[in-house]
Amino acid sequence: MNSSQAAPAAATPEAVSEKAVFEEVGGMLHAVLGEYGDVVDAGITMDTRFHDDLDLESIDLVTLGGHLQARYGEAVNFAEYLAGLGLEEIIALTVGQLVEHITGCLRAPGER
Repeated sequence: MNSSQAAPAAATPEAVSEKAVFEEVGGMLHAVLGEYGDVVDAGITMDTRFHDDLDLESIDLVTLGGHLQARYGEAVNFAEYLAGLGLEEIIALTVGQLVEHITGCLRAPGER
């Protein structure tokens, strides 16, 4: 077995496209906000803000963090990422910023 077969799919550069991560995060947001279908159906873009556009509350962020943990494991620590942001930065956080953070975490150290 060669090293590319042993590596998890998320660790390979091909699997770390922003488009793929954006689609996965969009699916997670649909799961988190499922009961608020009209908000999600309005469309999620890279510029969508978690607070102002999706009205995510802290419990929703915790739930999203759980989805991220289940999908990406320890490579993406959402709670740690949020802890490094100020309150205004968290309020202004966009889907695109999260996608960039995830892709950065998943890239090999030499690619960052």
